[in-house]
Amino acid sequence: MGSLSFNSFSPLDPQNFSEESKMIVDFVSEYYKNVEKYPVRSQVEPGYLNHLLPDAAPYCPEPLETILKDVSDTIIPGITHWQSPNFFGYFQGNASTAGFLGEMLCTGLNIVAFNWIASPAATELESIVMDWVGKMLMLPPSFLFSGGGGGVLHGSTSEAIICCLAAARDNALKKIGPNEITKLVVYASDQTHSTLQKASKLVGIPTSNFRCLPTSFSNDFALCPDDVREAMAKDVREGGLVPLFLCATVGTTASGAVDPLEALGKVAKDFKVWLHVDAAYAGSACICPEFRHHLNGVELADSISMSPHKWFLTNMDCCCLWIKEPKIFVDSLSTCPEYLRNKASESKVVIDYKDWQIALSKRFRAIKVWMVIRRHGVDNLMFHIRSDVDMAKRFEAHVAEDPRFEVVVPRRFALVCFRLRPKQEEDETEMNSRLVMAVNGSGRAFITHAVVGGIYVIRCAIGSTLTETKHVDCLWKLIQEKADNLFLEKPGLDMED
Repeated sequence: MGSLSFNSFSPLDPQNFSEESKMIVDFVSEYYKNVEKYPVRSQVEPGYLNHLLPDAAPYCPEPLETILKDVSDTIIPGITHWQSPNFFGYFQGNASTAGFLGEMLCTGLNIVAFNWIASPAATELESIVMDWVGKMLMLPPSFLFSGGGGGVLHGSTSEAIICCLAAARDNALKKIGPNEITKLVVYASDQTHSTLQKASKLVGIPTSNFRCLPTSFSNDFALCPDDVREAMAKDVREGGLVPLFLCATVGTTASGAVDPLEALGKVAKDFKVWLHVDAAYAGSACICPEFRHHLNGVELADSISMSPHKWFLTNMDCCCLWIKEPKIFVDSLSTCPEYLRNKASESKVVIDYKDWQIALSKRFRAIKVWMVIRRHGVDNLMFHIRSDVDMAKRFEAHVAEDPRFEVVVPRRFALVCFRLRPKQEEDETEMNSRLVMAVNGSGRAFITHAVVGGIYVIRCAIGSTLTETKHVDCLWKLIQEKADNLFLEKPGLDMED
């Protein structure tokens, strides 16, 4: 319940801040030490928390010790443990000590860096860090501030794509007329992340003008440039429509597919559409020379994004977005109310990041990325990526050695898509779905699924910071164990020879 205090209220007392912050750090440290002991996927039922917490806020302050005990007793059981070494679902949300420390600085300094004068260091560090990461990816100079382009840190790919679509839309409407938005068309594949379709709606593109082009096993579920060219030509020829935006992906969510950037870039250039490269997941891998070829052709793109919070040891949230022509971006997103006017902004020699994003407010994410890069160095970041890929190769080999299973699509990075193979094809989805539920229900690991080419596949995404080879081997043993149980339950489901 808390108790009434007669002391003066001091919500940011330096001494108290130091003491209580140490308690939080110790709490989180203990969590990481014990995270492997928890069921990876939360085992609670919907609505569980309503029965454990009061239905009204406390009137008096409560001790931090009491609050942390409630975190342990009521919140931790309701968490799916993304930092568990046995988390293999979705794509990982990386964490690291450096990422945590950078987030502490970001939160502790608590600045609101919407324009240069609001915090010059935040703005200038962000532009420097964006060029650093761009050079690590060997992006063309045209994407860097040093080469006339530029970059910004957003919270997610969703925000980045909305901003790019808005900029592309406004730039197109200047040419064809402000009332012609119903003619604009967006193109993607059936493997493109669903955030693009949501973003298209939000910027006013009619749902009927979203082209979701099919992919197939024949080209490993990459977007076919000929199909894109044909779709754009048809829209122009038969519908009098205006191709606006094409999204290519490096490392799709379902299967890790890679779209051919160079060929798609040529199509985009021919039809004068904005080409965005979504490298949210696999972009991080491209700091390694052996993976950089997946970005070949990026010089033909207008923008590219990648999410360091997925595979770059950078705690949530963080998305890098680079743009070739910042002026188009700023023209679409800028505002200039009187209360934000200042000499630095009007001089046009500084960056005001409020004009590069949706929100006015801006977190100091740059200091987090800066901390991660400096504490780890490029060498260790590459080691991290390569270690995860090696573990994925190991898991892939386990699958190949068991005739009951098969790898469904080629592995490119650290995602393995596989399935259990019953002889009766009509049972394949049911059996694999039951296998996923059995693994996740055990609490010993967490995996997710996708449907690729009409086939239900199980996804093993390796990349959690604490994952080691032993965890990958234990996952495979668990999968085999649950598969054995499934076939004991339904002996009529014989395996393929």
